Amino acid sequence: MRFEFTGKNMTVTEGIKERAMKKLGHLEKLLPENANVYVTFSENKHLTTMEVSIPMHKRMLRAEITNADVSACMDQAVDVLERQVIKYKSRLRDRRRRSVATNDELSFLETAAEINEAATPEIVITRTKRFAIKPMDAQEAVMEMELLNHSFYVFRNSWTDEINVIYKRNDGEYGLIEPQ
Repeated sequence: MRFEFTGKNMTVTEGIKERAMKKLGHLEKLLPENANVYVTFSENKHLTTMEVSIPMHKRMLRAEITNADVSACMDQAVDVLERQVIKYKSRLRDRRRRSVATNDELSFLETAAEINEAATPEIVITRTKRFAIKPMDAQEAVMEMELLNHSFYVFRNSWTDEINVIYKRNDGEYGLIEPQ
């Protein structure tokens, strides 16, 4: 694995680099040996954010963790990336079972045998909700979402007569998803 470190609003010391390479090195058995790992550290108001990006064949593995402790960021990032790699490889394995895989996928699948089958989580839908979608504008949808104390709300836009989703962003603002 090849590492590339970047620091925003902070300098990335050799100690931080060595700890990050050691922690992320645990993923080496799951990734191809020529994988590039891009790590960005940034500091804002005594909180450290660690972003790790690993481009792979037709996929980008990414983890962004914010914590006061740099070591805790590294541990959480490794956990997130490990789950992503296992999920990706299990999808490739399932696709291979259904059809003939490409050569790139086959080289990837050779290392997938090392993954514990029990560690692959199954996606289970535990609840299904049905509700009437009322026509309203985006402002009404925000009020309705806040009343329900949800992080998103599905509604029919009264202007376009399309199904839209309004959601609350991490920065406290609101986002609107409209179909094309």
